[in-house]
Amino acid sequence: MTTMATAHDSLTGEILRKFSRWTVWIVFGLAGLIAVIVGYIIDPRVTAAVLASAVRHSTPLVLGAMCGLIGERSGVINIGIEGQMLLAAFIGFLVNVWTGNLLIAVTAGVLTGALLGALLAFMSVTLMIDQIIGGSVINILALGLTGYFYTAGLTTEGKLAPIALGPLAKIPLVGPVLFDNPPITYATIILVFVVHYVLFHTKWGLRTRAVGEHPRAADTVGVNVYFMRYINVIIGGGFAGLAGAFLTLEAVGSFERAMTNGRGFVALAVMIFGKWTPLGSWGAALLFGLASAVQTQLQFGGKVDIPHQFIGILPYLLTIVVLAGFGGRARPPAADGVPYKKE
Repeated sequence: MTTMATAHDSLTGEILRKFSRWTVWIVFGLAGLIAVIVGYIIDPRVTAAVLASAVRHSTPLVLGAMCGLIGERSGVINIGIEGQMLLAAFIGFLVNVWTGNLLIAVTAGVLTGALLGALLAFMSVTLMIDQIIGGSVINILALGLTGYFYTAGLTTEGKLAPIALGPLAKIPLVGPVLFDNPPITYATIILVFVVHYVLFHTKWGLRTRAVGEHPRAADTVGVNVYFMRYINVIIGGGFAGLAGAFLTLEAVGSFERAMTNGRGFVALAVMIFGKWTPLGSWGAALLFGLASAVQTQLQFGGKVDIPHQFIGILPYLLTIVVLAGFGGRARPPAADGVPYKKE
């Protein structure tokens, strides 16, 4: 009887926790919807601009988060996202300067991120060194290389321009936000759903999650743990490379030293807040993107007389609040960060 009562209490507690969590999300969602409606009534142009900016600000964050979650779902921690993004941004920019071809430049950025992913996989899976140290090596390497080879005054032929999707782009509010964006932003939105489907509805995704939760059990049923970790970390590196290409070839059109500005680390917070899921990470990235868009509007809108340093900390302050409030409740994959040695 005591065991049954304990199990019942545990189940009841879990149901209440889930109900409480969903209640918080619903309240936040309704509050956000009301804020958007009120803002659109007051000034539809500014509201649409802020929301569109939020989508674009979220793009490198969700790409970086998917880089991290794919690696961690297979058991490899990747804190080198910042370095992967930075070096990919630099290489993509240089290739665009040399060739004048944006498609080739984006491809070069993606391949750069994938190559750094292969380096991280080699250090983590083959050499079995501490994965935090491996990611730190990539961050330091990227910062040093881009700083040393950076040349001031380089210019490109242009950057990726927005593509309006016909009548969809003319839908009030929704059109300018979702259907009038540059190519990498569109590709990112599509990738979120593709990665979610692959991770949770395919054999590859099942094997990836098995390797990240219990690699020895996966190995006993014939799953190649080393191969799965290598490929997932390399693919994740490609996502980080695409995020870097976004910064120089779509968002800015130029390169500056350390221009990633901590986005790789914010992407890790986005991944944790999103509970290691693509859709959750996208929602978290949109939240951070909205904070960035609002602080930009406050700085350049001229309606708020506050020192820009205080306004600029909004996204990072939100990172701390979110991790403090939700990070402790998130459970990473059981074998995350643990090297696997075949017996």
